[in-house]
Amino acid sequence: MPRILVIDDETLVREALERVLKSPSVSVIGAPDAATGLKLMRELPVDLVIVDVILPGMDGAAAIKEMRRDYPLARIIAISGGGNFGLNAYRPESITTNAYLAACSAAGADRILPKPFETAELRTLIEELFATKRA
Repeated sequence: MPRILVIDDETLVREALERVLKSPSVSVIGAPDAATGLKLMRELPVDLVIVDVILPGMDGAAAIKEMRRDYPLARIIAISGGGNFGLNAYRPESITTNAYLAACSAAGADRILPKPFETAELRTLIEELFATKRA
């Protein structure tokens, strides 16, 4: 049975992803930060990781570098909504979501997905990644 690890510090997001991805044929576990996620990966085999970029402590890009080094066959999807601001909160010095996600791609993420996203988009990415084997 494939196991998916969801790493997101937003409890509602993490728990929602766990609920929608869990099925009789897929196991899903969650972690509130990168350190906990990496610890879980050492304890349990994981086939796919969905990791938020902006996390307390270690950020998603740094976590992806560690995952790629220690678990080269794991499939990784980076997600982020960080850096998106409305007109009233616009901050020109801020880093955009696209920049965060590009850093995750460079770190080794297989796919990137900006928040908010539709569950169907995420499921499609997961199906694509499970259909292909990592080299």
